[in-house]
Amino acid sequence: MSKEIKTRQVHKDVKALDKTVTGMERVKRAYVRTKETVENAQPQETRHASPTEYAEDKTERGADRAVHEAAHQARKQGSRLVEKAKEKHRTSKETKETKAAKAANEGTRGGSSPAHGEPSNSPPPSAPSGRGEPYQPKEQMRKKAQEQAAKQAAQKKAAGQRAMQRASQQRISQQKAEQQAAQFRELPKQTIKTIDRGEKTVRTAGRTGQTVKNTGKGTIKSAAKSVKTAEQTAEKTVKTTREAAKTAKAAARASVKTAEKTVQMARQAARAAEQAAKAAAKATASAVKAIIAGTKALVSAIAAGGWVAVLILIIVLLFGGLLCMVGGGNSSTVSPVSAEVEAYEPVIRIYARQYGIEEYVELIKAVMMQESGGQGSDPMQSSESGYNTRYPREPNGITDPEYSIECGVQALKDCLQSAGVENPVDMEHIKLALQGYNFGNGYIAWAQSNYGGYTAANAAEFSDMMAERMGWGNYGDKQYVPHVLRYYIFGRIPTGTRSGAIVQVALTQEGNGGDAYWSWYGFDSRVEWCACFVSWCAEQCGYLESGVIPKFSLCSDGVDWFHARGQFQDASYVPAAGDIIFFDWENDGTIDHVGIVESVTDGVVNTIEGNSGDICARRSYSMGSDSIYGYGVPAY
Repeated sequence: MSKEIKTRQVHKDVKALDKTVTGMERVKRAYVRTKETVENAQPQETRHASPTEYAEDKTERGADRAVHEAAHQARKQGSRLVEKAKEKHRTSKETKETKAAKAANEGTRGGSSPAHGEPSNSPPPSAPSGRGEPYQPKEQMRKKAQEQAAKQAAQKKAAGQRAMQRASQQRISQQKAEQQAAQFRELPKQTIKTIDRGEKTVRTAGRTGQTVKNTGKGTIKSAAKSVKTAEQTAEKTVKTTREAAKTAKAAARASVKTAEKTVQMARQAARAAEQAAKAAAKATASAVKAIIAGTKALVSAIAAGGWVAVLILIIVLLFGGLLCMVGGGNSSTVSPVSAEVEAYEPVIRIYARQYGIEEYVELIKAVMMQESGGQGSDPMQSSESGYNTRYPREPNGITDPEYSIECGVQALKDCLQSAGVENPVDMEHIKLALQGYNFGNGYIAWAQSNYGGYTAANAAEFSDMMAERMGWGNYGDKQYVPHVLRYYIFGRIPTGTRSGAIVQVALTQEGNGGDAYWSWYGFDSRVEWCACFVSWCAEQCGYLESGVIPKFSLCSDGVDWFHARGQFQDASYVPAAGDIIFFDWENDGTIDHVGIVESVTDGVVNTIEGNSGDICARRSYSMGSDSIYGYGVPAY
């Protein structure tokens, strides 16, 4: 009993064929669009008006080249895909025909088919459904599908690349595309899908080109932003330059103002110099007046027959006038009196003549200058003297300047007589009289009986004694004598005593500690105070104010001061009383100590020093000792 083999006619869906045609149409349109894009993207020669246009043009050209290259690769891959599809179609057809023949032979051997040479009523072996071949068994269909899937999976990547390359090399016309579509109508669905993937590859290439274009546009925008940033930077630079210019102008204006101030200062300095010249002229005039006064005194002396006194007076007057007019080592310490004091000279002369001391007019003016500078209603400060009988005997009790001068002249005359002053240049007795004018006449008798006359040391001693006795903080002016003599034209004439005053002051301090000296100098706590002691002694004698000795707390500063004035001598020098001695204990050039020379006897230098064993003490050294650094020699 023969078994009938059922077959069924399978027809390909029309939609599948339509999809094939649609795919080819899309490939065609993609190619045409790519071609137009490439042709439209050809660079044009243009002149670039700005860096922004140049950047845009360059970026657009790069994008066009990228799109063209992508389209070219897509065409090449498409062509390869087409060739591969044709090859696969031929192979598949041959395989099917072989299998169909084999199946027919197997059916004949099973007794189901007609004998050899006899006609058969069964259909021929199956062929592609598009041509109406009979249906094949399921197992054969599965096996065939698996083989096709394996082959397609192995050749998928290579087929896509060849299709892209082929699409790039050929420009397919509309007629060729239709013929190829007719040939591909019988391709399997998976082949059509591969073609669709080729189309997608072309689309991807187009998108890549678009991305490149977008990137180019982004680059152009970035370039535009860079240009704007550069413009902003340029604007900021211009602004900075303008600000710098403004600053330079301001600096120039400041320089002009500074120059104007300098000119003003120069003018002020010139005015000060002019005033100094006027002051010098006044001093010269004062010297001339003193000479005139001396001449008047000379006439009076001649009338009295005192020829010896006349001769001394002539010499002194000439010497004093010469010092004031041509200068000298001490002339710079003589200061002129104020204009207010000069204005009182006629009144001073009237009362000086009335009370017999007309030759001391210059000394009276110096006293007034120290007492008040010629100001106030009591210019001679004589309210507390015994000659004031009209006004209260208290400071500034007198309110009539002329009466103050009258009382002051009488008080000074008494002091001159008590001190034994013989003439206007008898400085030793004048000093005693002047200090008596300040302290009161009682000082003169006390100094004469205790010390034989005035010294700076006993003046300080008397002041301290009276302050303690009266219960006051201070009594009078310990430095009254040097304060007055700085205005007296004969106050700097050498008297033969040289510098004994500072020695006497120093000796009165023997045995004292140093707190009084370093605190006087201005220190809040203890320091090495030997230099402070020397400065304090000089201040008591008026030597600091007159510039004879410096105020110093460092020994090296004292050496530098004397060196600068050419008044320093090395250790080989033979010192005199009042010289300032400096020591170098280690002989290393460092100044370690300072003191005051008291005397020199038999090759031994005797000194009085502060901070020697932390007290004021007297010491002695051999002449030329290695410890002696040198001497400062004041111009007393």
